[in-house]
Amino acid sequence: SAKDMKHRLGFLLQKSDSCDYSSSQGKKEKLSSSQRLSQEEVRKWAESLENLIHHDRGLAAFRAFLKSEYSEENIEFWVSCEEYKKTKSPAKLSPKARKIYDEFISVQATKEVNLDSCTREKTSHNMLEPTLSCFDEAQRKIFTLMEKDSYRRFLKSPYYLDLVSPPGAGCRPENCKRNHTHSLDCNSNIISQCA
Repeated sequence: SAKDMKHRLGFLLQKSDSCDYSSSQGKKEKLSSSQRLSQEEVRKWAESLENLIHHDRGLAAFRAFLKSEYSEENIEFWVSCEEYKKTKSPAKLSPKARKIYDEFISVQATKEVNLDSCTREKTSHNMLEPTLSCFDEAQRKIFTLMEKDSYRRFLKSPYYLDLVSPPGAGCRPENCKRNHTHSLDCNSNIISQCA
């Protein structure tokens, strides 16, 4: 009957709204294991800039952060140099090198990176006969610049903190503690909501 159906529907809605933390946590873990990074991977990003930018998702998060600071040219230059070093054909070296130089190093570069005059001059000289290592010094300088400056800010930003401590349902980081499996255990908020 309609009354019986309404009662069942009300019961089901009430049951789904109840605070069954363990089953919702289990579902969340299943979802996050396939869609999210492991907390261990994300924590490794805080160990070094290299760990961060040699991980696809880490690089994407760092790039998004730099974009928010209007300094994405640094990571774009670094990535371009990495790709350049993989060039197999000697005939392609010169045009690829020229493209990187024009985009990031020349005085009229559209995405000019912050290099000292000595490094810029040396890189310009390397352009006369480009080799796979012609951008190494400039790339190293930009890496160091990112490492000392923007990487440290990244580790304190929501771009990183939201990944290393994903918020639970109604859970604030100050109310959460980590258990031995490195997942968040938001006892205080969940228990008070269920009481």
